[in-house]
Amino acid sequence: MACSVLPRPWGRTLALVAILGLTGASLASDQGFPFGRALFLDAAPIGKSRRIPNLEVATDGQASIDLWCASGSGQVTISGDAIAIAMGPMVETQCTPERLRADDELREALSAVTTWRREGNAVVLIGARTLRYLLETH
Repeated sequence: MACSVLPRPWGRTLALVAILGLTGASLASDQGFPFGRALFLDAAPIGKSRRIPNLEVATDGQASIDLWCASGSGQVTISGDAIAIAMGPMVETQCTPERLRADDELREALSAVTTWRREGNAVVLIGARTLRYLLETH
């Protein structure tokens, strides 16, 4: 009569591996949206400016949005992996034509975002374009 039970050391090892695997998968998928944390666009600065666009979303959805030149507020609505970003009034600053064009493109991309996901220390916003924002590290 064949026994399908593994010898004790293997049985414990496999059980431990299974538990750790499930815990790791659960931790990876439980990372929620990082409310109240500064997120910086994963992009190099444009021209001589060191400014990088950033986004900070409060738990009530109120957002502080900095583009390449303009800054302002907005409203972010999140439900599961769905997200909508409504841009509010923006204060324009003087900037190069290249950075102004980049502002327009980023404004359009943020307004078209429909889903999001967390990838470790990054939040990926997906819409007409995919935008990757990194959590502030300090």
